[in-house]
Amino acid sequence: MSPPGDAVHSEQPRESDVVLALSGVDLVRDNRTILRGIDWRVRRGERWAVLGPNGSGKTSLCRVASLYLHPSRGTVDVLGQRLGRTDTRELRRHAQLTSAALADMLQPRLRVEDVVVSGLYAALAPWWHNYTAVDRRKARALLDRFGCGSVAAAAFGTLSSGERQRVLLARTLMSDPALWLLDEPTAGLDLGGREQLVAMLGAVAADAGPPSIVMVTHHVEEIPPAFTH
Repeated sequence: MSPPGDAVHSEQPRESDVVLALSGVDLVRDNRTILRGIDWRVRRGERWAVLGPNGSGKTSLCRVASLYLHPSRGTVDVLGQRLGRTDTRELRRHAQLTSAALADMLQPRLRVEDVVVSGLYAALAPWWHNYTAVDRRKARALLDRFGCGSVAAAAFGTLSSGERQRVLLARTLMSDPALWLLDEPTAGLDLGGREQLVAMLGAVAADAGPPSIVMVTHHVEEIPPAFTH
């Protein structure tokens, strides 16, 4: 995948406005170049759609931006903090990822409410952190917002694909991230489920003071109207 295009080089943002900065990023795996020469800045409040066919490197770009992959060359900065020079676990609280791969890493027996509340620390389970009653109320409020309040006590592994995706969206917002990365959030959903999810994403994007959002997709029709790039 080559650089996202001329739009990312147009106007130089003030450094204080930049939530994500990729500079000269290459990613090579098994002698195959997946990303080459990526220079990209995402500012506060921007909402990006990253388009491309399967195999073009979109998911790899998302995983580098969310700090789950280290680039082979180049630098990645989130909120001015450089990957490799700071605590990645803390940075992930501010650059939250929603993806099918994340769903696979969560234990199926976890209660849905625990899946959401553990997003406060970008953790995969709730056992290593303490959560207050306020945290629990916030988790339930987010579940209500995404239409999943009725399954708060259910095991995550018993949910439908659409319910799991909506629970992951709620989890992502638990830490009030500065950057929200969505890797094909509608994958595996039927038409009704996709339309419902896109409407929910559009509502978040239209909020006052929303996080910066990067959504990876290969369907133009899934881009919510409030997206800016």
